[in-house]
Amino acid sequence: MMQQYLRIKAEHPNILLFYRMGDFYELFFSDAAKASELLDISLTKRGKSGGNAIPMAGVPFHAVEGYLARLVQLGESVAICEQIGDPATSKGPVERKVTRIITPGTVSDEALLHERSDNLLAAVYFQSGQFGIATLDISSGRFQVMQASSPDELASQLQRANPAELLHPEDFPYMALLQPYAGLRRRPVWEFEADSAREQLCRQFKTSSLDAYEIVDFPLGIAAAGCVLQYIKDTQRTALPHIRSIQPHHSSDSVQLDAATRRNLELTQSLSGDVSHCLSAVIDKTATAMGSRLLKRWLHDPLADHGRLQQRQQTIAELIDHALPEQLAPTLKNIGDVERILARVALQSARPRDFARLRLALQQLPELQQQLAQASSVKLQALAQRCPVQPELQALLERAIIDNPPVVIRDGGVIAPGFDEQLDKLRALSQHANNYLVELEEREKQRTGIATLKVGYNKVHGYFIEVSRSYADQVPADYIRRQTLKNNERFILPELKAYEDEVLTSQSRALALEKRLYEQLFDTILPHLEALQTLAGAIAELDVLQCFAERATTLNYTCPQLTSEPGIHIEGGRHPVVEALNDEPFIANPLMITPAQRMLIVTGPNMGGKSTYMRQTALIVLLAHIGSYVPAEAATIGPIDRIFTRIGASDDLASGRSTFMVEMTETAAILNHATANSLVLMDEIGRGTSTYDGLSLAWACAEQLAQQHQAMTLFATHYFELTKLPELYPSICNVHLDAVEHDDGIVFMHAVQQGPASKSYGIQVAQLAGVPNQVLQRAKQKLHELEQAGSQQTTDTNDAKPANVQLPILPEASPVLDELKQLQLDELTPRQALAVLYRWQQSVNEKG
Repeated sequence: MMQQYLRIKAEHPNILLFYRMGDFYELFFSDAAKASELLDISLTKRGKSGGNAIPMAGVPFHAVEGYLARLVQLGESVAICEQIGDPATSKGPVERKVTRIITPGTVSDEALLHERSDNLLAAVYFQSGQFGIATLDISSGRFQVMQASSPDELASQLQRANPAELLHPEDFPYMALLQPYAGLRRRPVWEFEADSAREQLCRQFKTSSLDAYEIVDFPLGIAAAGCVLQYIKDTQRTALPHIRSIQPHHSSDSVQLDAATRRNLELTQSLSGDVSHCLSAVIDKTATAMGSRLLKRWLHDPLADHGRLQQRQQTIAELIDHALPEQLAPTLKNIGDVERILARVALQSARPRDFARLRLALQQLPELQQQLAQASSVKLQALAQRCPVQPELQALLERAIIDNPPVVIRDGGVIAPGFDEQLDKLRALSQHANNYLVELEEREKQRTGIATLKVGYNKVHGYFIEVSRSYADQVPADYIRRQTLKNNERFILPELKAYEDEVLTSQSRALALEKRLYEQLFDTILPHLEALQTLAGAIAELDVLQCFAERATTLNYTCPQLTSEPGIHIEGGRHPVVEALNDEPFIANPLMITPAQRMLIVTGPNMGGKSTYMRQTALIVLLAHIGSYVPAEAATIGPIDRIFTRIGASDDLASGRSTFMVEMTETAAILNHATANSLVLMDEIGRGTSTYDGLSLAWACAEQLAQQHQAMTLFATHYFELTKLPELYPSICNVHLDAVEHDDGIVFMHAVQQGPASKSYGIQVAQLAGVPNQVLQRAKQKLHELEQAGSQQTTDTNDAKPANVQLPILPEASPVLDELKQLQLDELTPRQALAVLYRWQQSVNEKG
């Protein structure tokens, strides 16, 4: 047996091997030690190898799904080795082979998946300065390719996909970008060979070329897709009929979000990793898991096409006008997660309850059609056409599967009575056995006169007639002794033996026939797979749109106006997450960015709401670009190509980057890619270094964004020197978040006002945070000293300048500069010019 195990293990050296032995999956040697640690199961020993005891650990086969789920979440892969031989006829160990390989990116079992999140397998490839990326969701068949032209763009695309498993060539040069992802798999370079990839894809899609899929411009993406397809075939070891096409992902179709922006805006999880305090938690009230997954994809890939967005808006308006969300939500909930059920059907791993759920989904379609019959919008009519009733398939599943089937087919009892005549006959023999045994018992009691005679059955000895030993001398001659017990004797009759053979044979024949009929269901449904996948996609989209309609009504969101005129105008804007989590009413605020006024310098106290104001602007813009209504009284939004954020302080110690280095890296990405149609949020630039360095950097960044990029920018700062920028550049204006001092404390008004803030209220905020009183008093004393020193500096230039006082970045008026401006240099002789320089030097020396 161990020779067999080691031979199979040698074929799968880098993954855990679950080796079936009876009612357990066993692991040996290093696999056993690793599984014991990861799963917290007992590590035992069995037999010896080389004189040493063999480590062993195991899990019950009936509970294996829970253990597999834990391993998959840890990024581990598992090879399932089953017994395929017959123990009754095998000489030596029963024949075994690996029937499937479970990896984090290739799982399709319901127990191993997060139902409301995509589970993607991805591959990356690099050549000639370009990156190819391919993603596949085996649980839906969704296959995409794309290319990236820089490491930053690759990081953004990977964060958008968030793959559960990531394949890369052995020589991939940017491994640091891949480290945040679990399930990294090194693959040989030849698996990314372009010609082989094209051939594999054509064979999978049954086409002669890939021209129809519009991916010829993505050669590196095709190479990555070839690796994905090869890997999925190696692990699944079955046909993949639900993977029918591949789509290109063009970055120009989307409003671009870089990795920092996705993180800072907390779209699907907060900065702390919490999924309950993020945007999707507020707006995701979808009725189906597949709708929830689609909504999250929309959030991470907002559309740039105003035409498609306005079509979604019109659909939401119609859903609201006809109060359809209240009708649709229960119907959609009963339809459930058809998308993943179909994937399991295609992989022939669907369980009986999957068929029951598919049947329930099909039963909802007539009602869904009736609810959508009143629709007039183009989008709703198109969705209704993609959700036709399926009477033949529905009738088949109603006839084939019982109302409440068991979890697995293993013990039978899944196929409904009346579906197959032969199965019914075989079942009847087994089901009528009890009646026969009762009749036989009564007959034998009368024949023998033994009142305590019983007819029974057990799995070891089969049917028997049991007589107490005190009546053993009264048994008829045709009784054949089968078993002797302490107080009883057990016998068999030729008639009973013949019936036993017939019944037990009928049970095994019935189970074999039922399994065969069950497998035929897969073949029957397979021709309907394409239509059913189209149906699932339409239902998911309808679910998201009805969710948007419900949220708009419940949360008082309004329809944003999308215009071709540059700028953003928001009246009464609110932060969707902060508003939802707080019991107190949210203070709504306006925002105005126009071609003439493209930058807002945002000042105000810490805790005053600057970051909330900035983030709510970005979230309103983003929600508008997925087609949703927005948390505002009104919003008009012009063309947007990118959203950038530089918010908060964090380090990256694993890569050797300080907080300030991370800040500057994110700032550099913005300054290198922002355009006039970009929305840029910059918060506290320069605070990670010395005052003068930081102020200078913040000033230069603001100038660059306002003058060169002319980006639509919200620039929050505590450098009050920056509030002088509007005096130099008319495209910049000041706004501030208001606060009021009261009894040595502070009250935050959270209201946006025109003009710069008067002060930062840092000491008052420190008091709210619980800083000891003696520290606060010393801080106030020092602040008073510095303010006095700064005031004295402006009147007494002979005094030394305090080291901690910030100098104004605008140059003060100077007689020397004034005279220099008036000089006619071309008319000066060298002697006259030298005389002027001597006079200036004397003047400067006299002033110290």
